[in-house]
Amino acid sequence: MSPRSARLARLSRSVTFSACHRLHSKSLSDQENLKLFGKCNNPNGHGHNYKGRRWLPISCVLPLQIDPVSGMVMNLTDLKEYMQKAIMEPLDHKNLDEDVPYFSEVVSTTENVAVFIWDNLQRLLPQGMLHKVEVHETEQNVVVYKGEERTVK
Repeated sequence: MSPRSARLARLSRSVTFSACHRLHSKSLSDQENLKLFGKCNNPNGHGHNYKGRRWLPISCVLPLQIDPVSGMVMNLTDLKEYMQKAIMEPLDHKNLDEDVPYFSEVVSTTENVAVFIWDNLQRLLPQGMLHKVEVHETEQNVVVYKGEERTVK
């Protein structure tokens, strides 16, 4: 390996947060909500221990190179602080529907939790660094969000 070779790496860090929510859309009637969301529409809500993982990319427009001096893609202490601000502070031990303003108008599905985390991390991380957010609602239910958007017609 030449000392001038650029090596690329993917960095991942996981956090776990606990939160409760109720799946309920203001656009639907109570009966429609119950039919769509079942027991997750319980008026008193229900809880999860969400496991969140966010990734820094192997490559994107600007590939993330392992710094030849530090040997790191990013300082893990910085990453931990970003995740604390973007995920733990706004979400941990909260009622998503009552305590997090974003979810007052957005149904608190795991998909929308992933979008919320993505948006928060995007504001903190250097441009182009975030590759994906992965949120595990349960062992069986996982959402991966990569910032994709589609124009609604």
